[in-house]
Amino acid sequence: MTAPVFILDPLVLPDFCGGEYVLDGPEGRHAVSVRRMRAGEDVVLTDGRGRWMEGVVKAAEGKDRLVVMDLESVSEEPEPQPRITVVQALPKGDRGELAVETMTETGVDAIVPWAASRCITQWKGERGLKALAKWRATAREAGKQSRRLRFPVVADAATTKQVAALLAKADFAAVLHEDREYSSEPLATAELPTEGEIVLVVGPEGGVSPEELALFEEAGAKAYRLGRSVLRTSTAGTAATALLLGRTGRWS
Repeated sequence: MTAPVFILDPLVLPDFCGGEYVLDGPEGRHAVSVRRMRAGEDVVLTDGRGRWMEGVVKAAEGKDRLVVMDLESVSEEPEPQPRITVVQALPKGDRGELAVETMTETGVDAIVPWAASRCITQWKGERGLKALAKWRATAREAGKQSRRLRFPVVADAATTKQVAALLAKADFAAVLHEDREYSSEPLATAELPTEGEIVLVVGPEGGVSPEELALFEEAGAKAYRLGRSVLRTSTAGTAATALLLGRTGRWS
């Protein structure tokens, strides 16, 4: 089993006492009281942006202090290619956090919350800031759980025009659509780039509106269907990400 991951940001190689570091605060509490790490176990410290160090637990002190030793070098995981960004329409309730969690565990690189016209949920004012913070915290925790070294970036909520601008710059832009009138080609057979940026749009429960679809097509995106069944907005992005990771070789 791979070693559990804990966040150290900024990630700085200790220059004292043979490469030891005391992990405390929330991460130390998680390591000692939740994960119950013990002396001799391996750990990985990461900044969540690709830089990481391997170490060994020297001791667990109290409820929130983990002493890690043998931290000898900082490594960096290269940027994956192609990068996969999912534009996720705002789902109802806590399904947005579910979408972020499973997409993170699957391997998505970036998530853009989208206030689509047919979204029941709308992020406004303080409520929107709290919802965005929950998405970012979910990505962070799911990144640790899945033992990633690069956590997905959760962007600020985007308007439809901002999504169109993002699609226009992509090397491959797709909109998931369950209606064969709009999406005659399955995503499973689309020609994909081997590098650059893939941007995928997942609509809300009510679907992408014709006006939004027209704007996205004008930006260079094409509508694709994912499969025979219609998935919820909170699961479609995860299924599509898995498909793309397999087809681009990132899961090989």
